[in-house]
Amino acid sequence: MKDKLKLIWKLFCTFAVVGVTTFGGGYAMLPALQREVVDKRHWASDEEIMDWYAIGQCTPGVIAVNTATFVGQKQAGALGGIVATLGVVFPSLVIITIIAAFIQNFAHLPVVQKAFSGIRVCVCVLILNAVVKLWKKSVVDWKAFIIFLVVFAGSVFLDISPVLYVVAAAVAGIVIKELVERKA
Repeated sequence: MKDKLKLIWKLFCTFAVVGVTTFGGGYAMLPALQREVVDKRHWASDEEIMDWYAIGQCTPGVIAVNTATFVGQKQAGALGGIVATLGVVFPSLVIITIIAAFIQNFAHLPVVQKAFSGIRVCVCVLILNAVVKLWKKSVVDWKAFIIFLVVFAGSVFLDISPVLYVVAAAVAGIVIKELVERKA
């Protein structure tokens, strides 16, 4: 029981650190999640975390929050999922509450507007970094590259729900793998 409580506390603290040290929303948290969950704590493999990102993308809510729930559940069951989720959102709730109390008083100031402009650029870089890491692990052969191109083109030119892209990519992966195995 003592070990389980230590693990629960460690889940909360780990995800609270992720929540408080990353800015820009769920996608900006992906590199921090990768570092904490896969590299540092070894709570998941690269493949598991990518699967959870994919599932987290097509389920309601923020991808980082959904991923925290998956990790917590894997480590300590339903309670672990709840605690990890609370850990990742708690810092944001506190910070947003404080900012909301004061933002109207300062949002018009040029220095605040310039700061937000710089922060947006930084968040774009963090998201691009996460995309590059996911690319290296996901697009490993020509079949994956074809799926990538089709989904990318569709997302640029069509206004379709991301859930449909995920489902279509899953079906394409199954079909392509089956065809390749049959040829072998």
